[in-house]
Parts: sequence; structure tokens; C-alpha cells
Amino acid sequence: MVSPLLAKAAPTGREIVNVTPERAGWTHVGFRAVRLEAGAIETVATGARELCVVVLTGSVDVTVDGTTYANLGTRDSVFDEKSPAAVYVPAGKTVTLRAVRNAEVGLCTAPSDAKDRAVRVLDPATMRRSVRGKGTNTRYVCDILPHDDPTAAHLLVVEVMTPASHSSSYPPHKHDVEQPPVETLLEETYYHRLNPPQGFAFQRVYTDDRSIDEACAVENHDVVMVPKGYHPVVAPHGYDSYYLNVMAGPNRFWVFKNDPAHEWMLAPAAST
Repeated sequence: MVSPLLAKAAPTGREIVNVTPERAGWTHVGFRAVRLEAGAIETVATGARELCVVVLTGSVDVTVDGTTYANLGTRDSVFDEKSPAAVYVPAGKTVTLRAVRNAEVGLCTAPSDAKDRAVRVLDPATMRRSVRGKGTNTRYVCDILPHDDPTAAHLLVVEVMTPASHSSSYPPHKHDVEQPPVETLLEETYYHRLNPPQGFAFQRVYTDDRSIDEACAVENHDVVMVPKGYHPVVAPHGYDSYYLNVMAGPNRFWVFKNDPAHEWMLAPAAST
């Protein structure tokens, strides 16, 4: 049986996967991924939501209300060691994507606010890249639209590459209680990619009381929805893991709480 938190990808066709707030049973996060052959056009109306267009692979022209941002995207693979092209689009806009070459695009959405926000091209060269963890808990992070960037109202977007045989989002952490500065409430989606693409990874989503306790075997292009609880990822031997995270909540601030049962591994090694 497929977990209710797992959105399986379509193996062919334009729409890879589509997670709406209604499908997820929550309030804030929306995520859609599309494949666009060279020359193909996709039009998106933002309505009352804000949008971050992430050019995962390939190149696209992005036109917003008649202004075109041309030939965005240089990656052939999400596993390339470079940041993606991205565009932030506020509410009330019409966005047209035209693939310059075959492209895969992530459409990340959240509710907007009453502020007069501007379209902004997010320069890959200025995106913060970092390394988290150590040993087999090492992973590589690119902040596309982090919480300390005031561009957006509610939306946070980040991508993570986890080498084969490593864990990620680990020790298990959660962000499902709005109690800053201790913890904040953020819904989250994980859009998974694997290298080589026939691979798989594992993601568990669980709460302290185990009212949610789901273990998902994720394949290429699948999405895991995290409404609440801890949500670690493990990449098996031979397969690198990539995921694009979309987060949003009542406030745009990311503070997480580790599972106390597993926090011991963060303590410095005792000296001898």
C-alpha cells in the first residue's frame, strides 16, 4: 500500500507530480513539477498565491506580465555542482514558461500577503551553498529562497544533495509547533530525484505520539508530504539523493526541534 504522504510521479507526460494544499490536507504549501520539451509553453496564473519557479534542469524563458527573463538555467542534471536558476513571482501575475531546451521545472507556491511585492530573478551566483553534518551524515545544501531573504511572504525553498550511503534531515527534526524562537510551524514537501535514476531512497515521517508513522520508499520524481513530525531521509549504497524542499507556514521563519531520542549524536566526541 502506498503511503498517504507519498505522491507518486507520472513516468511520462508534461505533469510529473502535483501536490495542492487540498490534496495534502493543509493550508500553505503547493508544489508542481513539469517536463517541458524544447519550444513547449506552460502558462501559470499565480492568483492569490506567490510562486517560485525553479529551473531544475534545462533552460527556459520566463515571461511575467509581458517582461521576459531569457534563457534561465544552465544545469543538465540536478546533481551538477551548480545552483539552479529561479524566479520569484508575487500574487496576481501571469507567468509564461517557454522551454529553450528540454527542461524540468519546479513550481513552488504559498499564500501571499498584502504587501506590494516585486518579481525577482534569483541569481544562482548569489545563492548560499553550504555543507551540513559530518561523516555519513554529510549533505550539500543550496538556499534558493531562505527565511532570511525578505523577497517572499511565506515561501521558503531549498535543495539538498545527499551522497549515496548517507543520511539527511538527520538527526530527525521537526517544525510543527508555532513557538518561536524554540520551534516554528512549517509544512513541507520533498521532491526526490535519484542518481542513477532507477534508484530509490527511504524517508520516514513520524510524530512523538506515533499518530503519524509512515516509512516511504521514494523513487525518482516522487514527492513526500510532511504535514508534521520528524522526517529523516536515507540514501542507500550506490544512489545519490537529491531533493527540493518547499516550506511555508503562518510565519516565514525556520526553527526546528531535533528528536530528543537521537540528539545525542550531535554531542562532541568525548576526549580520551
